[in-house]
Amino acid sequence: MTRYEHTQIGHVIIWSLLAIILIGSCGFLGSSPHREIPLVVLIILLVSLLLFYKLTITINEETLCASFGIGMIRKRVSVAEIAACGPIRIRWWYGWGIHLTPYGWLYNVSGLDAVAITLRNGRKFALGTDDPQGLAAAIGSCCSSGK
Repeated sequence: MTRYEHTQIGHVIIWSLLAIILIGSCGFLGSSPHREIPLVVLIILLVSLLLFYKLTITINEETLCASFGIGMIRKRVSVAEIAACGPIRIRWWYGWGIHLTPYGWLYNVSGLDAVAITLRNGRKFALGTDDPQGLAAAIGSCCSSGK
């Protein structure tokens, strides 16, 4: 049974990558002997778009899972391993994607709100979200229920 599920769309990531892809693809209209490099870059940008356009966080009876884009990149932990959590405000320069921050690894697609999570073994990480209060409450209810 799913206790919490929320998806945040990375609108800035989507529109900026689409603009770069569109502008970059205009380079194929001319006759250039070096089309391989722009093509490789465009493919990398397109794959990045598919991998990071959204962040979905789900919590069920046993696990907390945060998955990016089409689901190939994810962070999964047992709710029994979570010792504490709380809403935080992150710095703008921490960026989007997956980055090492003072809160541990940050998984984020947009905005400055996140939930910092501390595991029983002392490890920390943070999940970016536009619903920090709801996510923290959902995690807290799992931890307090003894599961």
